[in-house]
Amino acid sequence: MENNKVKKPVTAAISRDLSELEEVTGNIYQTIAIMSKRANQISSNMKEELQGKLEEFASDHDNLEEIFENREQIEISSHYERLPKPTLKAIEEMLNDKIYYRSTEEESAEE
Repeated sequence: MENNKVKKPVTAAISRDLSELEEVTGNIYQTIAIMSKRANQISSNMKEELQGKLEEFASDHDNLEEIFENREQIEISSHYERLPKPTLKAIEEMLNDKIYYRSTEEESAEE
């Protein structure tokens, strides 16, 4: 009996008000640059975490049976695939004032 159910990815597109994002720093381009850097940090952390978990199952010698039967690795990988994308996390953090940033222009003006 075949399982014909195909899991479709949930795509909840949210329209963002650019003026709301611009209010955070006063400059939309600066806001996007900050969110981009934060998304890269989140992505890097997630990648390191995933690599660490997958290394627990790594073996020095791979035989064909181990590759096809390692369900734990598949479950871990699919868990990370279902997590929100780093970009979305960065946007939420920015809008909720959870990102610390400082401007080098302001620092040089203070000196």
